[in-house]
Amino acid sequence: MSDYANDDTLNDFTPEAAEARRVVVLISGNGSNLQALIDAQGHDELGGEIVAVVSNEPEAYGLTRAREAGIDAVVLPHREYENRDAYDGALIKVIERHEPDLVVLAGFMRILTPRFVQRFLGRLINIHPSLLPAYQGLDTHARALADGVAEHGCSVHFVTEELDGGPVLLQAVVEVAEDETEESLKQKVHAREHLIYPIAVKWCLEGRLRFSGEGATFDGTPLPPQGLRMSHADAAEELDENLEP
Repeated sequence: MSDYANDDTLNDFTPEAAEARRVVVLISGNGSNLQALIDAQGHDELGGEIVAVVSNEPEAYGLTRAREAGIDAVVLPHREYENRDAYDGALIKVIERHEPDLVVLAGFMRILTPRFVQRFLGRLINIHPSLLPAYQGLDTHARALADGVAEHGCSVHFVTEELDGGPVLLQAVVEVAEDETEESLKQKVHAREHLIYPIAVKWCLEGRLRFSGEGATFDGTPLPPQGLRMSHADAAEELDENLEP
């Protein structure tokens, strides 16, 4: 056996803990999805640390949520820049200052330039209030109700240059009731967003969800176009929703 086996220096050695994966969240408003991520972090269920929250709107309540959680809250008003490209250039600098492993869009109401998307491609995710590829863009709940769909929901996806068109990672379904209103449907979808977004962030930080040239993979296996999907019943059970008709 080596003479170093009894060396006090080696016996006293404690391996350094691996540095937490770093997350930057972009918001424009209330920040309810941000709060879901903060809550998950507080329960050691996020897989990393939110190191900064950036908003293009100075009065966004999500900034208050960040400050109350002890997270760096950064205001970068888009109206102070002459065009979209100038703003995204400044936004890139702000984000890179925090050296993130993942950039999370949580109600960030800006169309991103190709320059920005390419800079963070593969580590930039968004949550959208529909079962993509259905109802890309705005007013998803009203459009779903107008079409009389039986199912609606939300999707987490990698961001690409195509608006709401990147590879889908995770979806949660909500069954649309006969007496559903736009507001009631919105609340049900929001609850599912808060449920699945922390899960998707965790799996991205752990390397389980990855971006590839052909789409997205989970544990090395290519995902179908709808990604991983949580059924209405499973989501309702997790959320303690009443399943009685």
